Amino acid sequence: MIRFLSKLLDNASEYFAARKGLLPLLGIVLVIINFLVRLFVPGWLSNSDLFLHLGIVIAIFGLMLARAL
Repeated sequence: MIRFLSKLLDNASEYFAARKGLLPLLGIVLVIINFLVRLFVPGWLSNSDLFLHLGIVIAIFGLMLARAL
């Protein structure tokens, strides 16, 4: 299990090292999706702001990862 996790982390690190702006861009897209959901879709999904929170967390993680790599 530890070897699998280590290999997964190595592969993800190599992948994102070449694509530093991918995660922040994905976070921005999720924030825009949340805005559109709030406008057009009634219900729990628009009330929970799920895509907003997920987008912000992914964007911040992507910025921190890009700085580290």
